[in-house]
This record gives sequence, C-alpha cells and structure tokens, in this order.
Amino acid sequence: MYERDTRTIMTLDAGGTNFVFSAIRGCREVVEPVRLDAVTDDVNRCLAVLVEGFRRVQAALTEAPVAISFAFPGPADYEAGIIGDLPNFPCFRGGVAMGPYLSDVFGLPVFINNDGNLFAYGEALAGTLPAINARLEEAGCSFRYKNLIGLTLGTGFGGGVVIDGTLLRGDNGCGGDVWLMRNIFNPSLYAEENVSIRAVKREYRNISSDNTEYTPKDIYEIAEGRLEGDQNAARESFHRLGVAAADALAHALDIVDGLVVVGGGLSGASAYIIPDMVEALKGWLQIDVLDLTNEKGMEALLKDNSELLRVPGSERLVRYHKEKKTGIAVSALGTSKAVSLGAYAYALNQIDTINQ
Repeated sequence: MYERDTRTIMTLDAGGTNFVFSAIRGCREVVEPVRLDAVTDDVNRCLAVLVEGFRRVQAALTEAPVAISFAFPGPADYEAGIIGDLPNFPCFRGGVAMGPYLSDVFGLPVFINNDGNLFAYGEALAGTLPAINARLEEAGCSFRYKNLIGLTLGTGFGGGVVIDGTLLRGDNGCGGDVWLMRNIFNPSLYAEENVSIRAVKREYRNISSDNTEYTPKDIYEIAEGRLEGDQNAARESFHRLGVAAADALAHALDIVDGLVVVGGGLSGASAYIIPDMVEALKGWLQIDVLDLTNEKGMEALLKDNSELLRVPGSERLVRYHKEKKTGIAVSALGTSKAVSLGAYAYALNQIDTINQ
C-alpha cells in the first residue's frame, strides 16, 4: 500500500531492555538502527534516551521525516499519546504524556499504539494478507480476504484486528485485546495466563515435575528431542497453549471472520501450536479453519470451489462461494518487522486522514 511512498517515518522498537530506533520509507528501513539501553525507573532519563535515539536517526536521514510512530506496551491512552502504569516501566506510573512531549521536541506528529495492533496492521498491509491474496490470484481463485486477526505469543498474549484495511482501535483503545478473553482451563483467569512464556514454563514444570528453570526455547528443543528432558511434557505444554489460544480465537473469529497470522517469540514453536489450535477450533465455527503452515492446508485455502449460478429469469451468471474457510499462518515478515511496518503505515494513514 505504501511501497512507493516517499515520506519517511521515524520508528522505535521499545523493549524492556533496549530501545531500537530506525526510520522507514517506502516500506523499507533507510538507516542503520540505533540501539540504546532502555531506562525504566526514571522518567526524565527515559525521555532523554528517547530524544537522543530519534535525534541520531534524524541526523542520519537525507530527507526530513514527517512523523514519529512506534509501539509501546499498555495500558495507555494511545489516542492522546499518554503512557500509563506499566509493570516493567515504573517511571510512567500515574501517566506520562510521551507523545505530546516528543511532538513538542521534534515539531512532528507522534503516533503511538500497542505492538499487537501494529503487528496486525503490518501483516494486513504488507505481510500475510496481501501475500495470500496474491497466491489466490495466481491460483485462479476468485475469492479475496479483507480482514485479519494478528496474534502475538510471547511474554504475553497480544492481538490486533484489521477490518477492510482499517485498524480496529475501539473507543477506549481496547480493540483486539484478546489477552483478556476467557481462559478455557481456568475461567477465573484471563486467557493470557495460559498463552504466554510463563504459561509454557509453568506447564512444563507441572507436567514433568522437573523444577529446572528452562526457557521456552529449551522446552522446544526438548520437544524436538534435541535436549534431554521430558519430551511428552514439553509437547503437552505447547499443546495446552494452543488450545487456550484457540478458545480465545474462536470468539474473535465469530466477530471478525478473517485470516489469522501468529507472531511473537513463541511462534518459533508453531509446529506444536498451530495444528492444535486448528484441531481445537473444529466444530466451533461456521467457517473451516485451515493450517497454513503446511502445504495441504494452503492448497485447500487456494482451491476455488465456487460455482456460477444463473439468475432466475435471466441469462446473467453470479458466482456462489458456498464454502466458508480461513486459515492460520505464521508471520513470514517476523514480528519486529511487521510491527515496524505497521507503525509506518499507521502514521501515514493517520496523516492522510487528517489531511483529507
């Protein structure tokens, strides 16, 4: 959508350990990223690091940027650019008007959103959605997808929704917040308690009775048989995550009805997650959900089973798509790139909307 746009947006990948600053033009990174240590306990020092990072990026650009756009963890009032009480950024307790502050410093509009939203937006505009629609066209299938649900599986359970090219933000900035949905294993908890890094580690400990402090990557290696441990427990820990994620996704798909793309650090274990998500969704939806991580599922999605029906009393023909289907894919862009492209496209879309 913005591949040929000549405007430049400065971006930030804000982690709890590092801030990575960059700039994008025409959906491509145009500077060497600037990495600075994150500051989480002092608001003035944190803001100073943000200013330093963006100034270093700005100095490396050959053309002036038109905006700053990035993801920052919630809770927040993204519309106003205010970051609220974050457990891993205690310096923002009580609320800090980060967006307006950076706008004053740089004289540029500043757009902030959460990574789940921007991941979904990047995948909808420059990732999974256009890629699958291109494959449908190549296969001679007349159907096209317009909606997408993005899920991030990592430290937490993030999500975002894009409907016909428009990011669902919600009146309170809470659109697409799948992490708060029902937990199928414990209804008194949020879904995120079983769809997160801590959930995989906890489930492995509980099932295996092994109290070794394994990382999710270790547990994946155990599941693959490349690291010593309880292979069945490792696979079951990912299986339970997949089932919990599928239960949340079922409710989202009933409303959104679109493609699904999965990213985040745990997506590397997709071989033990996506098939179980697809299996858990069977029988719960009026649409057939396919596993797009394997060729059989992709072939089923690309197959055009539509029919031409004659309009009564006329020679005119209309196409009837009688099969309802969608699929779950894993991000080919990578989560960080998808978020950056989402931030870039979101800023340009907001600027164009304002200018209209």
